[in-house]
Amino acid sequence: ADLFCLFYDATDGGNWEGNNILCNNLNISTVAFNFGTTEAKVRETLHACSKKLLDVRSKRVAPGLDDKILVSWNSLMITAFAKGYRVTNDSRYLDAAKDCISFIENNLFSGDKLLRTYKNKTAKIDGYLEDYSYFVNCLLDVFEIEPDPKYLKLALKLGHHLVEHFWDSENNSFFMTSDNHEKLIIRPKSNYDLSLPSGNSVSAFVMLRLFHFSQEQRFLEITTKVMESQAQMAAENPFGFGYLLNTISIYLEKPVEITIINTENSELCNSVILEYLPNSIIVTVQNSDQLSGLSEFPFFAGKSFEEKTSAFVCKNFTCSLPLHTIDEINSQL
Repeated sequence: ADLFCLFYDATDGGNWEGNNILCNNLNISTVAFNFGTTEAKVRETLHACSKKLLDVRSKRVAPGLDDKILVSWNSLMITAFAKGYRVTNDSRYLDAAKDCISFIENNLFSGDKLLRTYKNKTAKIDGYLEDYSYFVNCLLDVFEIEPDPKYLKLALKLGHHLVEHFWDSENNSFFMTSDNHEKLIIRPKSNYDLSLPSGNSVSAFVMLRLFHFSQEQRFLEITTKVMESQAQMAAENPFGFGYLLNTISIYLEKPVEITIINTENSELCNSVILEYLPNSIIVTVQNSDQLSGLSEFPFFAGKSFEEKTSAFVCKNFTCSLPLHTIDEINSQL
């Protein structure tokens, strides 16, 4: 016991307001020297004492375990995995992102509605603005890497749901809850970035992204109205509107749209993907079957499959001819 107390600075009077908080300030060799024993013996004694403490602690009532699954947090993680894959080309990240999307699709929808939380095989609570906006955002992140039409179709469907059920047309912003959510005295809004990005700012961003893929004017109008309604607040408190300011920057500068078709030339693909192009939309289409499945979306109109890897660089709805070398692509950026 004396050895354990010395190692962890435990005293009869306590080391913190009359109690002992185990804190290791000594190394094992020093304790072994003080007690005239070997380091192996010190480790053996510490292990035995720790086991006794663990046995006593196991008899206490354990604290509650918060192991629910949240759509919003998982969506942020999916975005992180997608970005991680883009940088590292590690397939584990992309697989994890796709598996997580599949889990949400299969377990956290009630009809057309997205639910917020899942635990013990039960999903409940209608999704909040952040659940919808974060999930649409991560769907688009994964779609840019692996353009399966189902990701874009679901993102567009949820985007329309956001406008229909969360939009406040009088004040040009989004409510935190939908119009068929639990009725409160007032419907709150989340305008400021706190520990998580503002639902309004992320919604404006995903509306802008959806516009570029679909060219549905309604999405661009919504983005514009959110930016106009909150621009003054963002100017007065930029630290609380970082996500919105990023959206405004992309809106003003107009994103560069890059579509890489036929990913056989991995060197060309990686050169584009790893280039720092913050205000850009980069989609990689692997083969002709994938391209034909995307033909219904305006973003891919006029882009044809070629035997060798080609890239189309577009801005302001004007696209280049097919580009086949890194130098040709760089000349358009």
